[in-house]
Amino acid sequence: MNLDNHPCFNKKSCKDFGRVHLPVAPACNIQCNFCNRKFDCVNESRPGVTSSILSPDQAMAYLAEVVEAKPNTAVVGIAGPGDPFANGDKTIETLTRVRATYPEMLLCVATNGLNIHPYLDELKNINTTHVSITINAVDPEVGAKIYCWIRDGKHSVGPAQGAKLLLERQLAAVEGLKERNIMVKVNSILLPGINDEHMIAVAEKMGEMGVDIFNIMPYFPTKGSNFENMEEPGKDVVKELRKAAQVFVPQMTHCKRCRADAVGLLDDPLNQKLMDRLTYHATAPVPFPNAPKYCHETPGEQEDMYAFNDTGPRPYVALATREGALINQHLGEAEELHIYDLNQDTPTFVETRVLPKPGGGDARWQNLARTIKDCHTILVSGIGQTPKKVLGTMGFTIHEVNGMIDLVLMAIKKGDSLNHLIVRAQTACGECRGTGTGCM
Repeated sequence: MNLDNHPCFNKKSCKDFGRVHLPVAPACNIQCNFCNRKFDCVNESRPGVTSSILSPDQAMAYLAEVVEAKPNTAVVGIAGPGDPFANGDKTIETLTRVRATYPEMLLCVATNGLNIHPYLDELKNINTTHVSITINAVDPEVGAKIYCWIRDGKHSVGPAQGAKLLLERQLAAVEGLKERNIMVKVNSILLPGINDEHMIAVAEKMGEMGVDIFNIMPYFPTKGSNFENMEEPGKDVVKELRKAAQVFVPQMTHCKRCRADAVGLLDDPLNQKLMDRLTYHATAPVPFPNAPKYCHETPGEQEDMYAFNDTGPRPYVALATREGALINQHLGEAEELHIYDLNQDTPTFVETRVLPKPGGGDARWQNLARTIKDCHTILVSGIGQTPKKVLGTMGFTIHEVNGMIDLVLMAIKKGDSLNHLIVRAQTACGECRGTGTGCM
């Protein structure tokens, strides 16, 4: 491996060597006020965006095609679309398999740093060569203006406490990475009126800690984020700050604000052929843990490979919700399911999981089953006959209910009846001016 071949860490390499980001990490443990993680917008180039989510199996199949199509690929990275270490098991599994299959590849991850510390030794053991950490402030008071909430394990905290905790973890992460001789790049999002006057303080601190390169990333206006009306910083402002920061730490000046599914050279336009293959691998059926390994079949071929064959524990419940408080979404409309653990004293939120996109017939529901294979029950406000049949034969208990999440989950935990929560069949009898939600 030649460490200088990383196109982000070495500007001289960006015209000759490419990278591929494998989008295997959908969950995030932080809500930034500048971020809206839309998974399906191919017209944007910014962190947090991907056209599809891959499992480690799917990622390896896709990577094989990328390497064949782009033999100058020097770096395999994981950059979300959430945070790699809010999805630590998937991240480490993917990187480990890449290292075993492509021993010459540079391995890279881009993280917020909140939960990387438990994985530092594993990253070192598989020879992860580069890590990027996004550190937007070295003062918790500034950080509190940037973050909406931070989830540490199963507990969420607000901006003030969260920013303090995040900074502690980030600084410890930088220190731990440098102790293990892993190259570190720090990204810092330039947010006008928030941290622009604080940016040099961030650079100075990173220089003191031995960070290899510092990347001032101008904010990209993101519709749907809390900062959606914030203007993008001008090029002159960015240039001036980089010049001042250069005194403390080397600067990256060629950043392209890459997507979580970026592939090729930094300046390459989106490769539609490879994007199509990414989508194919994300939607094609893949084997369960005890089934044969994935081997490029066209969807529909050798369907026996994709039988639900998981004998592991299934302690969780999956539910569809529009806003996080009510079970009120039809499974066919859901882009993600919320996962809860009922084995705690009170039902406890675990994470959200992105679902396969519409299309593909039964394969969509088989892939959904794989996504929630550790769940025993699915709670939705409605479900079609096909997914109901497919998921039912795979051992899932399905309830069509409406109600507060906490109350429904507690009823299931206690074994109480859900009859009073069952969704009524909608009728419109024409004899009244009702809403069509059923005669009482």
